[in-house]
Amino acid sequence: MSGAPDEVIHQSTRLRIMTALDAEAAGAALDFARLKRITGATDGNLGAHLTTLEKAGYIALEKQPVGKRTRTWVSITAAGRAAYARHLLFLRSILDGTAAGEGD
Repeated sequence: MSGAPDEVIHQSTRLRIMTALDAEAAGAALDFARLKRITGATDGNLGAHLTTLEKAGYIALEKQPVGKRTRTWVSITAAGRAAYARHLLFLRSILDGTAAGEGD
């Protein structure tokens, strides 16, 4: 098998977040509302997952004032992009059957 799953990324909502961010051009960010639509998560749930990813160093959060409100922008870090790529290799090894027979 190619490595092991990244337990931070492997959770389904965090995997959706990382996939959406990885699809963006390097340095590009998505706003909180767009990530909420993509993931289908509630504000609180999305916020908790973003905190987990930020603590792991996989994403960066930037808050910008817009009138009386604050808009949160989320971008993937170099470490996050590398971790996501490793996680994809792990998933591909399962899909390709390269893990078949190992450990038997």
